[in-house]
Amino acid sequence: MNISGFTFVRNAEIFDYPVLESLRSLLPLCDEVIVAVGNSDDRTLQMIHDLRDPRIAIHETVWDDSLRSGGRILAVQTDIALARCSGDWCIYLQADEVLHEDDYPLIRQEIKNAIAHPEIDALLFAYHHFYGSYDYIGGGRQWYRQEIRSFRNSGNVLSWGDAQGFRKTEHGESVKLRARRTKARVYHYGWVKHPRIQQRKQQYFHKLWHSDEWMKENIPAVDEFEYKCFDLQKFTGSHPAVMHERIEHSREWTQHFDYNRKIPKPLRHKILDAFERVTGKRIGEYKNFIEV
Repeated sequence: MNISGFTFVRNAEIFDYPVLESLRSLLPLCDEVIVAVGNSDDRTLQMIHDLRDPRIAIHETVWDDSLRSGGRILAVQTDIALARCSGDWCIYLQADEVLHEDDYPLIRQEIKNAIAHPEIDALLFAYHHFYGSYDYIGGGRQWYRQEIRSFRNSGNVLSWGDAQGFRKTEHGESVKLRARRTKARVYHYGWVKHPRIQQRKQQYFHKLWHSDEWMKENIPAVDEFEYKCFDLQKFTGSHPAVMHERIEHSREWTQHFDYNRKIPKPLRHKILDAFERVTGKRIGEYKNFIEV
C-alpha cells in the first residue's frame, strides 16, 4: 500500500498559513507528498524547499486570478496536485489543516480496512474548527462536522466546488463518493490569525467568490478583523505536537481574544441546534458524499 499526500498553497507567509506544520503532520503517513505551490509574493516556495524532505515533490503553478466564481481556482489547484499522486490511496490537507499524531495508527488502520472493501471510495475525518484563538472551537450548524480527506486513487476523482470535498466522474457525470466515517481528526486553523492578517485574508479571498462590487458592499475597509461568532466551545484537548511552537509564539495576540463577543443567534438556529443536541441529527446538513 502506497499513500500519497497532497495539498496546494500560495502566499503562505503573507496570510500566515501553518503550511509547514500541515506538511509535517502529513509526512509520517505518506510515501510522497505533492505540493502545488502557486506564484507567490513572499517566501512560500523557499519555505517548502527548506523542509528538505525527499518525499516532498513541489510543482510550481500560476493561478488564474480571473476565476472569481465559487472559489473554483482552489479546486483547480487541488486537481493539479492530485493528478501527480501515484499512491493507491491519497490523503488531502489544505494549508491551514493539521493532523494529530495520536491519530496516525487509526488513519493507517482505516485505510487498510477500506482497501479490502471496494465499495468504500473514501474516508471522512472529523473537524475541529478553531476560531479567534487556539482555545476555542466553533460550535453549531454553521461549521461543517466532517469531510472527505482520504480516498482511493482510482484516477477518476476530482476536487469539487471550492475544494472542500471531492467527487468522481462516472459515464461523464459527477458522482458523490461513498465514504465511511472515522474518528480521525482535522485541526482547522484557518480562523486563527492576527486580526490584521485575518482581515487581509478576507479582503483577498472573497475575490475568489465575488465581484468587486460585492466586495465594496460586504467587506469593510478596516485594518483588523472583528472576531465574532454565533457559538463557541472551550477546547480542552491537546493540539498536534507540530503546532506547539506556533501556538506559543501567538500568545501575544491570542490572549486578547474576547470569547464573549458573540453575534446573537437567530431563533431558527437555536431550535435546530437544540434538536441536534437531543437527537444527534443535523437537519439540512450539507453532505457532498454518500455515507456508508
